[in-house]
Amino acid sequence: MPVLDHNSLEFISRSAEQTRRLGMRLGGVLQTGDVLCLAGDLGSGKTTFVQGIAAGWGSLDPVSSPSFVLVNVYRGEDEQRLYHLDAYRLDSAAQAAELDLDAMLESGPLVVEWADHIQEALPAEHLLANFVWIGENQRDMVFTARGDHYQNMLAAIRKQIFGVK
Repeated sequence: MPVLDHNSLEFISRSAEQTRRLGMRLGGVLQTGDVLCLAGDLGSGKTTFVQGIAAGWGSLDPVSSPSFVLVNVYRGEDEQRLYHLDAYRLDSAAQAAELDLDAMLESGPLVVEWADHIQEALPAEHLLANFVWIGENQRDMVFTARGDHYQNMLAAIRKQIFGVK
């Protein structure tokens, strides 16, 4: 377990609905160009969390795992887009680069499941969320901000949840 500092936030979810609600809070603060990297084993709650992110962001489309298409694009108001990339089947950062991540970031936020598979292709500054399966209805989520923008984002989420920065 990591030692947490002001750049990190740990949240223990006790249900899928609680995981979705936390995702909704994060989705509500996402902006075009933001990168959210998700890490964790199969079944640790990443896709459930993305369902909440999309709802909080204002997606007009339902969320599903993009495992078989690599990238799902969810529509928002005013032609906005939320990109949901599943890097599980990618073997390298070069394969990710072929997806034109820069173009995605110009038109919306990007959420990357299995981000560790393509870390070299992603911006150095991002928000990392590490998911750990603890039990049938319990997940441990540790969020780590990499960069000032993401520290501010994490502070906003911390204030929403706990009332403190």
